[in-house]
Amino acid sequence: MSEWKEYKLSDIVEVIGGGTPKTSVPEYWNGDIPWLCVADFNNGKKYVFETEKTITAAGLNNSSTKLMNKGDIIISARGTVGVVAVLGKKMTFNQSCYGIRANCDFTVNDYIYYLLKDTVSGFIQIAHGGVFDTITRDTFKEIEVSLPSIPEQTAIASILSSLDDKIDLLHRQNATLEKMAETLFRQWFVERRPEPVEGEAKEEWEEETFEKWIHETVGGDWGKESIKGDFTKAVYCLRGTDIADLNNGLPNKTPIRFIKENKYQSICPNDGDLIIEVSGGTENQSTGRICYINNQVKTLFNYPLVFSNFCRMIRIKKPEYSFFVYCYIQYLYNQDEFFNLENGSSGIKNLDYKTLLFDLKYKMPDEDSVIKFHNHVKSLFQKVNQNKIQIRTLSTLRDTLLPKLMSGEIRVL
Repeated sequence: MSEWKEYKLSDIVEVIGGGTPKTSVPEYWNGDIPWLCVADFNNGKKYVFETEKTITAAGLNNSSTKLMNKGDIIISARGTVGVVAVLGKKMTFNQSCYGIRANCDFTVNDYIYYLLKDTVSGFIQIAHGGVFDTITRDTFKEIEVSLPSIPEQTAIASILSSLDDKIDLLHRQNATLEKMAETLFRQWFVERRPEPVEGEAKEEWEEETFEKWIHETVGGDWGKESIKGDFTKAVYCLRGTDIADLNNGLPNKTPIRFIKENKYQSICPNDGDLIIEVSGGTENQSTGRICYINNQVKTLFNYPLVFSNFCRMIRIKKPEYSFFVYCYIQYLYNQDEFFNLENGSSGIKNLDYKTLLFDLKYKMPDEDSVIKFHNHVKSLFQKVNQNKIQIRTLSTLRDTLLPKLMSGEIRVL
């Protein structure tokens, strides 16, 4: 380690502040310039390519936000502190983040990304603030880091990047596979032709409720944070946000809770069951996020899997109905149908799942068509889950190597 040199983090990177154009000026918004907020990259992925909101050139020129380059780094500075990503294209960002750009005299952007990932715990410990933990510019002055030579930095970043690139490829494969399943569902059951062909929706299909495919629904349990009394069964407990993470990638933030053994027996999902979010929606995002559970999905978790009381389990009559019901409810969610099925105050929204599942009628196919659809898309969903298992393995390897490479415990030159 004698050739490694100590620096203040502020000496080796440029720290760039963000900002928000006035929301009261419509001309500043909905342009062609991506505008980042923490939610756009708080997903565990290295790269961020898309943002929910965009701004115009006028919004950029009349606010304190800055335009960062492709390959620059973004780090969250408020609320969820220390989330890091690499920009996949030019982007602006809000004041809850900092843009980071390597000082090329000392380091390179790709190495800085992994250096920041490795020092997140230091950020959190030094973060300032009251209600929310906050990174300030002074935080970067308080973090000390050791740097090897730039060639060794490049070699370290190359090893870790090769793992992240493979992980990114698997994520993109999954997005394609899931889009294929969605397209097949629409072709078979939504986009009916005047003269239906085998497997597509037929005019004689009747208006029926989802009860045709459902055995029962079961409420969840949030359990306890630690072992207490009879609450001794350690489980992973899915929330609405974990459903989204499971569908988009890996549920890395699913909490471990403790529940009663007899309760676990009643809420442990079987192969083919679905978990739907029934509470927690906002004005911009309805409740109703849904995931399917099978034995492949369960292997993604190191503890048994249950779900919180803000979710509900839909117990399917046969596993062969699972992908059809999942795709159908996901289709309705994507069509924003569930905003009309919510009740509650202006804060947390609740989904009227009973009306959705047992009162409202939709065009329902015959059982034979549903089973044919299941057999047709089963391989797509299997491949998605196989990719997720591989993503988890590669992520574990990367996270094991990261501190060893960044500390010099493992040398590459």
